[in-house]
Amino acid sequence: MSVDTIGNFLTTIRNAVERSKRSVSVPYSSMVLRISEVLKREGFIRDFSVIQEEGCSFKTLQVFLKYMDGESVIHEIDRVSTPGRRMYEGASKLRRVVSGLGVAIVTTSVGIMTDKEARQRGIGGEVLCTVW
Repeated sequence: MSVDTIGNFLTTIRNAVERSKRSVSVPYSSMVLRISEVLKREGFIRDFSVIQEEGCSFKTLQVFLKYMDGESVIHEIDRVSTPGRRMYEGASKLRRVVSGLGVAIVTTSVGIMTDKEARQRGIGGEVLCTVW
């Protein structure tokens, strides 16, 4: 069993996009929730919701994927920083994803945000993943 909840979340989305699924369910964590908020704000997913079944002690996160003309809005979603190899970048060193068409999701001292927001605020952090 893997302890990389972010990696599992991204792989689940990647697999669902390959199979043209409309939604996926993943185990809930606050980090996965914050990443979903960024993906929704940036237009990569339609929506998400937290579900807690009655009589169940754990929550799941239902993520609704977004498609335009039958093609997924997410072309590629990759994990950058892993539990065994953390990748930190300063604000000036954050690279653009596909010439600015995509985003890097960064965890900073003030929360999870896109690389563009981190550059504007002048703060760096751990680059979790890239999406385009």
